[in-house]
Amino acid sequence: MLRSHARVAWRNLLKNKTFSVINIIGLSTGMAVALLIGLWIHDELTFSKNHAHYDRIVQVMQHQTFNGVVGTQPSNPYLLGQEIRDKYGSDFKYVVMSSWTGKHILTHNNDAVSETGNFFEPDFPEMITLKMLKGTRGGLKDPASILLSASAAKALFGDTDPTDKLIKIDNRLDVKVTGVYEDLPYNSAFRTLAFIAPWELYVNSQPWIRAMDNPWRSNFTQTYAQLADNADLEKVSAKIKDVKLHKVRAEDAAFKPEVFLHPMSKWHLYAEWDNGKNVGGGIQFVWLFAIIGFFVLLLACINFMNLSTARSEKRAKEVGIRKAIGSVRGQLITQFFSESLLVTVISFVLALLLVQLALPMFNSVADKKVSIPLSNPLFWLIGLAVTLFTGLIAGSYPALYLSSFEPIKVLKGTFRAGRYAAIPRKALVVTQFTVSVILIIGTVVVFRQIQYAQSRPTAYSREGLLAIPMKTAEMKDHFELIRNELLATGAVKDMAYSSSGTTELNAINNGYTWKGMLPGTQGNFGSINVTHDYGKTINWQIIAGRDFSRAFATDSTAMILNEAAVKFMGLKDPLGEIVKVDSKPFHVIGVVKDMVIESPYNPVFRTIFTIDYDNANLINAKINPDKNTAAALAQIEAVFKKYNPGVPFVYNFVDKDYAEKFDGERRIAKLSSFFAVLAIFISCLGLFGMASFMAEQRVKEIGVRKVLGASVFNLWRLMTKDFVLLVAIALLLAIPVAYYFMNNWLQHYKYRTEISWWIIALTSIGALSITLLTVSYQSIKAAMMNPVKSLRSE
Repeated sequence: MLRSHARVAWRNLLKNKTFSVINIIGLSTGMAVALLIGLWIHDELTFSKNHAHYDRIVQVMQHQTFNGVVGTQPSNPYLLGQEIRDKYGSDFKYVVMSSWTGKHILTHNNDAVSETGNFFEPDFPEMITLKMLKGTRGGLKDPASILLSASAAKALFGDTDPTDKLIKIDNRLDVKVTGVYEDLPYNSAFRTLAFIAPWELYVNSQPWIRAMDNPWRSNFTQTYAQLADNADLEKVSAKIKDVKLHKVRAEDAAFKPEVFLHPMSKWHLYAEWDNGKNVGGGIQFVWLFAIIGFFVLLLACINFMNLSTARSEKRAKEVGIRKAIGSVRGQLITQFFSESLLVTVISFVLALLLVQLALPMFNSVADKKVSIPLSNPLFWLIGLAVTLFTGLIAGSYPALYLSSFEPIKVLKGTFRAGRYAAIPRKALVVTQFTVSVILIIGTVVVFRQIQYAQSRPTAYSREGLLAIPMKTAEMKDHFELIRNELLATGAVKDMAYSSSGTTELNAINNGYTWKGMLPGTQGNFGSINVTHDYGKTINWQIIAGRDFSRAFATDSTAMILNEAAVKFMGLKDPLGEIVKVDSKPFHVIGVVKDMVIESPYNPVFRTIFTIDYDNANLINAKINPDKNTAAALAQIEAVFKKYNPGVPFVYNFVDKDYAEKFDGERRIAKLSSFFAVLAIFISCLGLFGMASFMAEQRVKEIGVRKVLGASVFNLWRLMTKDFVLLVAIALLLAIPVAYYFMNNWLQHYKYRTEISWWIIALTSIGALSITLLTVSYQSIKAAMMNPVKSLRSE
């Protein structure tokens, strides 16, 4: 029986080649989209699961209240880890302090590489279950040691065994290689770690850490932990809540520090906080793409349903004869389901090929390294389940509809599908275009939001601005020599250094007081230390007062405020005002326009700039606009290497760093547009098939109308008006739904665009134009046919 069903299904497939090709292309495209999205979602949901203790690893974070608003941060005082170990050690297997991951120079003899790494306490490799290729996880117990990733070891030592070799970190810290570990997977929270060095080495190399007068005030480290096997996360989190509050001074207790545990399972997808509450994050995009994948696959299934039921009259006699010779309805349903399953199996195989071809581009756009797990039995099991599910969904309506025909009416020739038989097909077409239009409007709004934020004035010049990390003592010691020599060559227009780049705010400090400060106000400000030529280098915009100047010796105790700081302080005339920082007085000499340093989607944070040549670690250099960029970079590199030999010249273009702030939204927009285009393509395939069938079904009517004098334009209008009406209904349904969801999405951004009328208008015009183009080919072809051919048998 099954063999017979398969044979008949194959014959029908070959008999109706046009409709079979349309169905297979549509279904394979829909299944390919669903498969790509499935791989993306799997990668998102399994982020960091490569670590054996994934379900027990946590990050210690804290809430603090500033002027009634709760802020959430991962940074902590450096003494927090030991305090947790001392008071709550039984609840944790490991507690690990950490610095921040960043670029460092690794040097061995005359070879040097720039690698990303971090400083951790010795239990970190065991906690994240590093896969050691050489040495052991205990390699960090020696405070003068280092663990290298396989790629970093290869870059620095080639094929030579690096174990026990001596290297320098940033040309000043001598360490010995005690182990090599396998590169961490791309979907790990610690994927960028090319080396791991001891925490004790970091603390010992920074004398200011142990010299701090109030170490519980400064939040500059990270804390990770692994819960004990019998510990409950919620209970332990509640238990350690006040661990910092009990140690801070009275003035800092006003910020109500509240320590809590954030599990590794939520680091990636639940990383956004608003007023102390977790508001999700990447999980919204997981749901978004899951819904898109489902609907794109549904669109392909709708094509199959529509084309199968549209050809009902051609299959009516077959059904009548089968029923007349004894076939029961269940057998006919099985036959039609076998046809849909054959199409879906072929489509699935084609979908696998399409996904394999699309993966390089997809991975590039999505910033992923996913692949089809062909060797995983679970993948094939899920693939089989999806294929069966798709086949059943696509074949359900045709199977139930076609098997319901009455054999007497069919064989007597009195069967007609009826005027209402087309209503379900029309409803399905409306559904297709409703989904497609929602996707298009959503994609346009996302791109519009990105463009809106990108066009936001930043109040400084990014063009030709370099950010050069100051990683070695030689760079700092010779800064003035380097600056003067580069100015003499004409390679740079100006140069200065600072404690934060122009695209990040590294420090937010409190302890600021000023005249007229309202009771209960907590003075926390962004703090950036700069040198005298900083303003000229980045070309910031002074709107009141003056810039820092070497001509004024008193500028060592001067500060410049941004507009947000002036507004927060309530200063009508800020120039000359005294602002105290931990009781040390500073005088305000200028006000600069708000610079977009952090998120371009949020308001600018209040920030204070002061002169400090000792606590700055980033060189800002402005390339001379009259110089060729490549030539200028070569000159800059030569001067830097003159005073810092054997160390790679590492730099970033600030405009590139700023552009990276849009990467997340840009990836979502590109993926959404890709899926929206495929959704439209699938919908148009269905329209093309329906138009072909209508032209075939109405060929005699068209012939009669032509004989009676109908023009090609009249016939084209007759055949396209129904499709245009369906798309118009889809637009009426889609526009309010798209507006509702996208308007809600925009509320996540404080600096946001609006959904303009032209977005709706262009989408509507585009959808109608695509519809007309799709159906016009078949309509005009039918209208231009010689009526003699269609009427000669009448």
